[in-house]
Amino acid sequence: MDKVGCYEFLAEPFHCDFSGRLFMGHLGNHMLNAADFHSSARGFGMKYLMSINRSWVLSRLAIEMNEMPQQYTKFNVETWVESAMRYFTSRNFSVVGDDGRIYGYGRSIWAMIDTESRQPTDIFSIDDGAINNWIVKDKECPIDKGGRVKMSDEAQLVRTIDTYYNDVDINGHINSVKYIEHVLDLWPLDWYRTHQIRRFEIAYVAEAHAGDQLSFYREQTADNEYCIRIVRTDGTECCRSKVVFI
Repeated sequence: MDKVGCYEFLAEPFHCDFSGRLFMGHLGNHMLNAADFHSSARGFGMKYLMSINRSWVLSRLAIEMNEMPQQYTKFNVETWVESAMRYFTSRNFSVVGDDGRIYGYGRSIWAMIDTESRQPTDIFSIDDGAINNWIVKDKECPIDKGGRVKMSDEAQLVRTIDTYYNDVDINGHINSVKYIEHVLDLWPLDWYRTHQIRRFEIAYVAEAHAGDQLSFYREQTADNEYCIRIVRTDGTECCRSKVVFI
């Protein structure tokens, strides 16, 4: 079995925006599915981990796109493990068309948690550290890693939303991709008629659950660059995001 997994997806029309191109949220979802397909086939996927009270939790995700696939386009998401430490592992992605076109890349950081204590647990305890057998160090992922999203106290509250059933994932907290969708909804439709998402970053800090209200604070940090802080009901910061448009 190859160390790099390659999985075919389709830009279904109902997963595309008004311009006929794939939503960023759905692309993120395809990347997370590819990660699960890859890890499951190699013995450290979610189905097995849940049976021993373990789970993968996404910590950081950065996606940088040259363009988004158009509706009805078939494309492949390649994924591979770049490195592994005791509590975190880094996984990369490339989005490649059937014609070899590179749509873009992604970088992610994952933690493994104990589903009962919700605390990080030793990745190398799974099958005597078998994840080390799948590390790929020589495959290029030519985008920057997601760094710390720096914001000042000048960020403005722009929206507060409620959370419901459809926001919650298998781990019982607000779904990682839902945060992406909620962030990108902070700009009106007309904005996207003249702007394209070049890069999206998100760093997850704390869990939120169904019933929590999420407040979004936004700050412009450069030309066409915005940072967002998301805070749950009790004032705890859940995550930070950065969006760069062109």
